[in-house]
Amino acid sequence: MSQATLVSSYVNLELRRTLRDTGFVIFGIGTPVLMYILFTNVGGGSESTREWAVTAMVGLAAYGALSAGLTSGTAVAEDKAAGWLRQLRITPLSPAQVVVGRALTGSLMVLPAIVVVLLTAMLANGVSIEPYQWVVLTLLLWVGSLPFTMLGIANGYQLSPQTTNVTNIVTNLLLALVGGLWFPISEFPGWLAAVAKWTPGYRFGELGWATVDGNAPSLTGVAVLAAWLLVFGGYAAYAYRRSGRKA
Repeated sequence: MSQATLVSSYVNLELRRTLRDTGFVIFGIGTPVLMYILFTNVGGGSESTREWAVTAMVGLAAYGALSAGLTSGTAVAEDKAAGWLRQLRITPLSPAQVVVGRALTGSLMVLPAIVVVLLTAMLANGVSIEPYQWVVLTLLLWVGSLPFTMLGIANGYQLSPQTTNVTNIVTNLLLALVGGLWFPISEFPGWLAAVAKWTPGYRFGELGWATVDGNAPSLTGVAVLAAWLLVFGGYAAYAYRRSGRKA
């Protein structure tokens, strides 16, 4: 069996296990949709109704992707506690392939959270952008969510199930709030807006906001997000090796 086939089989297994988790399906996908409906039908900020519907669509789709990526770490922590990781170590899968397989699984679970929010914006608020923008927006948010998937996985390898769950929830809220995914950073105090521009949450949302405005993502934003991916990826590799020494 080839290495690619091994990883593919592992990803298929993890996907089936994840999709059987009805809590993830309901809350992981349903929460950002509910927030989008509330945010765009109660108040609406200082922008026009249409502009706010588009801005919030990107922000809440990004938030859903961020949440789904981090949530993948909770499953890792639960598997570690149940002894599943010890079983994986006696399979032909290498440590790198296990981490990559987990990252691919987490990334695939991000897609439904993105797509459902975009469909809600289209159907509930009549959001209309160019066909290519829908495609580019979905792809950029999907690929751009990888740093958060790696962070969630790293926490899962490093921490206990209970601590992982709490840590990922708090991290999720902080990254979304400070990153301007719920409210524009133009409403922030000057010092907080300056800090927000260096956070992965803001640069992630910026990928989508640039797309719906008809612009390419900024090189600075891509560079900042890539740097966070390296940091979180390194953390995941370290945490996996450390979990092996504890096993």
